[in-house]
Parts: sequence; structure tokens; C-alpha cells
Amino acid sequence: MRLNKYLAHAGIASRRKCDDLILAGYVKVNGQKVDTLGALIDETKDEVTFKDRKVTLGEDYIYVLLNKPRGVVTTASDEFDRTTVLDLLAIPERIYPVGRLDYDTTGVLLLTNDGELTNQLLHPGYESEKIYRVLIDKIIRPVDLHKLQKGIMLDGKMTISCTIKELRRMDNRSYLEVMLREGRNRQIRRMFEDFGYVVEELNRVSFSGLTLGSLRPGEWRYLTKDEVAGLKERMHDEYQE
Repeated sequence: MRLNKYLAHAGIASRRKCDDLILAGYVKVNGQKVDTLGALIDETKDEVTFKDRKVTLGEDYIYVLLNKPRGVVTTASDEFDRTTVLDLLAIPERIYPVGRLDYDTTGVLLLTNDGELTNQLLHPGYESEKIYRVLIDKIIRPVDLHKLQKGIMLDGKMTISCTIKELRRMDNRSYLEVMLREGRNRQIRRMFEDFGYVVEELNRVSFSGLTLGSLRPGEWRYLTKDEVAGLKERMHDEYQE
């Protein structure tokens, strides 16, 4: 198998991006750096490493995209016997949510047993992009919008600047789109609460480029190989920046 194809199938990045990584000297086969294109490997015998970490085809890794409904907790189990996101999945393998969505928050949730990817997505240094649709209880003031975007103090630390735009107004309430690159506990709700607004609806529509498509609340699907590769490629690009 061509080395770039092997790396792509392992979810490192797209084939084209894998070529760039090979040329950059990040890839070794059996301990020897490979920095030319077109190399062939025996995937059953050769050991491939990327940045000195062993690369496998990850056949045991599972990636699930769920449209989390309201009234479900984002944990593996719940002491109050409430429905968890794992209760919604009809699969035997044990996987875990990447981050959390509040009990009343809906939308995109990734679940996997790929610990390394989970750590990357949740690590502050990667600043994974998350996009939300937010309905607040009144019309937002332009001065508050500016302050929220610039960053405010939460738990003794400034929030990273974000993007907020008003999409429309509904019965004297603002319907907003918020793009964050961090994920503190109940961050969006607390940000708006600091300015006297109540978040009535909160829906995550995108997580690191992943969107729900036609998935209805409570429905789920497996990620495609291209989606996994694209996700890992974005992680690499964001880390490099």
C-alpha cells in the first residue's frame, strides 16, 4: 500500500495533506524517516510512525455523530437515572462523549473511543471551533454584543474573543449565532447572564467542522473515513498555527 494512502486510512489527514507531512519529515517506516513521495509499505509487517507515534489503521476506533436532544445528560452514567447520550446509541462498543452539552442544550455531539483525538479536541491549545444558535429573552444591545465578542472575565480569566452575530429578531428576542474557540462550563449561558440576558434555547450546529445534516434530535450516524481524516487534518493545522 502507498504510504500516503495508509496514513489517510489511519485518519491522519487527507492523502494530499499526508504527502505534505511526509515531505516535512514527520513520517518514519521501521524507524527510518521517509521524506520522498510514492513509498510503498507492507501494512501487515511495517511499523509506521507519525511524529514518533505509532500509526495503525484504527479498526477498533469508532466515531459517532449524535444530534443530542433536550433533556439528555452528556455522561456515560447518571446517579439520578436520567437518560444519557449512551442510552440513545444502539451499539455494543463502549464510547464516550467528546466534551459536554448541558441538559437543556441540543445539537452536535461527537462520541468516540479514540482517546488521542479526544484529548486533542478538548485541549485549549487546539481551540476547536464550535458554532451555536442562541435565542435570548430580549433584544441584545450593540454595546453588550461588542463586549461579549471582545472577551469578558469568567472565573477570574478572560474568555477568548469570539464571533457573535444577530441572525434575526423573534417577538422582541434576539436569535444569534455564536462561534467559540473554547469550551468552559456553561460558557455561553454564563456569558449572556453576566449582561442580564437569559438563554432560552441553545443549539450547537457545528463542532470542529462536523455538522448534523439531516439528523433529527436523538438520531446518530457513524463518521465517514473522509470526515475522520478531515477532523484530524484540522487538528494538525490548528496545532501548527
